[in-house]
Amino acid sequence: MRLLIVDDSVVFRSQIRTAVESSIAVNSIGTAANGKIALQKLQQESYDVMTLDMEMPEMNGMETLKEIRSRGIPIKVVVFAAQNLRGATSAMEAFKLGAIDVVSKPDGSNESFDMALQHVRDQLLPILKEVHQKSVKAQPKAPIAGSSDRHPVADEVSTQVPSGNAETSNYRKVLVETFRPKIVVVGSSTGGPNALETLFTGIRAPVTVPILIVQHMPPVFTASLAARLGAITGLDSFEAKHGEPVVTGRIYVAPGDYHMGLLKSGDGLIINLSQGEKRCNVRPAVDVLFEDVAKCMPNQVGAFVLTGMGEDGMLGCKAIKNAFGAVMIQDRETSVVWGMPGAVHAAGAFDQMGSLQDCARVLQVWSMGAR
Repeated sequence: MRLLIVDDSVVFRSQIRTAVESSIAVNSIGTAANGKIALQKLQQESYDVMTLDMEMPEMNGMETLKEIRSRGIPIKVVVFAAQNLRGATSAMEAFKLGAIDVVSKPDGSNESFDMALQHVRDQLLPILKEVHQKSVKAQPKAPIAGSSDRHPVADEVSTQVPSGNAETSNYRKVLVETFRPKIVVVGSSTGGPNALETLFTGIRAPVTVPILIVQHMPPVFTASLAARLGAITGLDSFEAKHGEPVVTGRIYVAPGDYHMGLLKSGDGLIINLSQGEKRCNVRPAVDVLFEDVAKCMPNQVGAFVLTGMGEDGMLGCKAIKNAFGAVMIQDRETSVVWGMPGAVHAAGAFDQMGSLQDCARVLQVWSMGAR
């Protein structure tokens, strides 16, 4: 892997270099103090991944991303942004310009070098490792399974269900195009914000199901993500609050650093936020939401697992399938990182795999809920 570190702080550049060199096999590491220098380096040498600070002199992160996009430079970008409203807003704009993930930047005010270095290791290294693994793996195309008596929507949706999953026979398959859930849940991580925008682009009111999302992001950033999805869909979209009822037609996003679960309350459901132990090294965790919704609404759950690193969501999908719900996963080809959907695929706990556009078409059907 060839990495370019772009940050105006020589101390922070050193922290990233130290963290990466001690954990990942890299062919080369370049550095730049601002976007202008970074673009010059990209003209001279090719890199696989760039870490990009959003606040820099001469040419900041946003200006750099715009130039990278306009020049068509093929590089994956992970942005560092301050964990405040301004930083979160910048991160959302960075995603629109092609950034694949965001890491909250240590402010340095109360952190030692060692603490800041550990922060970088915890947040950045898993992303770089997953991106590196995808770049070196072969990506064979899956065989297409034939199907008869298809729903009309099925003609537009890929029905690729690769064979060879040891546990596939353990779960009753559901035809996702004819399934009518009463609640929809979504899990995503690296590459997720852009994937979610595509997933929700075709959704408009009236939506007859509640939609709950777990996206691996730091605090503050998740509120901006919820606002962004609200602007795209025109639906009420909020960062979830503890104890609030789950209402049809609303989008709920798990707040950063809080697991989002569900509890039964009379005939309805309420949000249950907690800061329990991390699952799959993350909080919020997809597994927490998926396991709760499977328990609370058996046979009524439609779930998506989108691009993301790690295995979060795999156990939750097993729970949903054991409760006779429906699971659709994003395919390898359209995922930035195929860790999460790949883990579900390996477990056989899914009904259909398709492109992100396929997932979006299924969500349009599912958003109309039970008939």
